[in-house]
Amino acid sequence: MAEHVSGSAVAAFFDLDKTIIASSSALAFSKPLLREGLINRRAALRSAYAQLVFSLAGADAEKTERMRAEVSALCAGWDVAQVSAIVRETLHDVVDPLVYVEATDLIAAHLADGQDVIVLSATGEEVVAPVAEMLGATRSVATRMQIVDGHYSGEVDFYCYGENKAVAAKQLAVTYGYDLAQCHAYTDSSTDIPLLEVVGHPHAVNPDRLLRRHATERGWPILTFEHPMSLRSRFPARSAGLVALGMGAVAAGATWYGVSRRRRSR
Repeated sequence: MAEHVSGSAVAAFFDLDKTIIASSSALAFSKPLLREGLINRRAALRSAYAQLVFSLAGADAEKTERMRAEVSALCAGWDVAQVSAIVRETLHDVVDPLVYVEATDLIAAHLADGQDVIVLSATGEEVVAPVAEMLGATRSVATRMQIVDGHYSGEVDFYCYGENKAVAAKQLAVTYGYDLAQCHAYTDSSTDIPLLEVVGHPHAVNPDRLLRRHATERGWPILTFEHPMSLRSRFPARSAGLVALGMGAVAAGATWYGVSRRRRSR
């Protein structure tokens, strides 16, 4: 059991899909996984997989459980080392062009203010961890699949979705001493409302209809992220993993306060 740390530190929790990147991270890697033969064994898998991933947004509990079961069945038997290798080998080509400029600016601003940045995602940790590392995040929490003899068993140890994101944030607060009342959270999905409700500074990013309504009623800031751009094209002389760390001085100024105060009245 983790040792309790007195809460004084501050963290910013970021959803990944359609919050940091302008797509689904799992869907973004479907092509390299298909090319390597991991997802070519089912009929019409490309379209089914796309529908599976995007249907998660705004899903009710029954639908969510069905989707979780389908993901588990899809991954059963995959070699974990192979998946990790595919992700790392294709990471920059697949994810880099999808990253929102506004998200990287916010990440840099939080880091410049001495705050931790944590990516929370329902996508598997083999995908989320290297993406978070590329972005300069402090750490990440993602869905953990059960592994037996180096392969996914088809069972899920921890599904980082909905209420479980709030659970993860609370556990991290105990472990690292975060004061949740001073913490921030950013997400596009109404399924993450439990996470937004446990922090003192919730933000709705490109929110779905239900989250937009909820944020408007609660007076939460609504941010618009609309400029995906390759990190390497913005900072060609730097490795992508250091980009967020290198932008702190600029982002901590006008960008941070400007983006944070943007709202939609609609």
